[in-house]
Amino acid sequence: MRMRQTVDQFELAFEQEAALERRRRSQLRQRATNRSRARRLQRIEQHGTVAFGVLVIALTVTVLTVAVVMFETLAWLMS
Repeated sequence: MRMRQTVDQFELAFEQEAALERRRRSQLRQRATNRSRARRLQRIEQHGTVAFGVLVIALTVTVLTVAVVMFETLAWLMS
């Protein structure tokens, strides 16, 4: 009887440990997924910021070029 009780306790402890381990693995997977998602969003945001900066610079250069050419052409026509 004592041996049976010890085996039952061992099996119960093993089942509890297995359940705990499954929970830990699940939490680790979830954390890894969250970290991956956060890194991906950060990369996307950084790429968007760089692209916006390049767009602003390109538009500024275009406006300045058009203004200079327009006034040079106007000065040439007036002379």
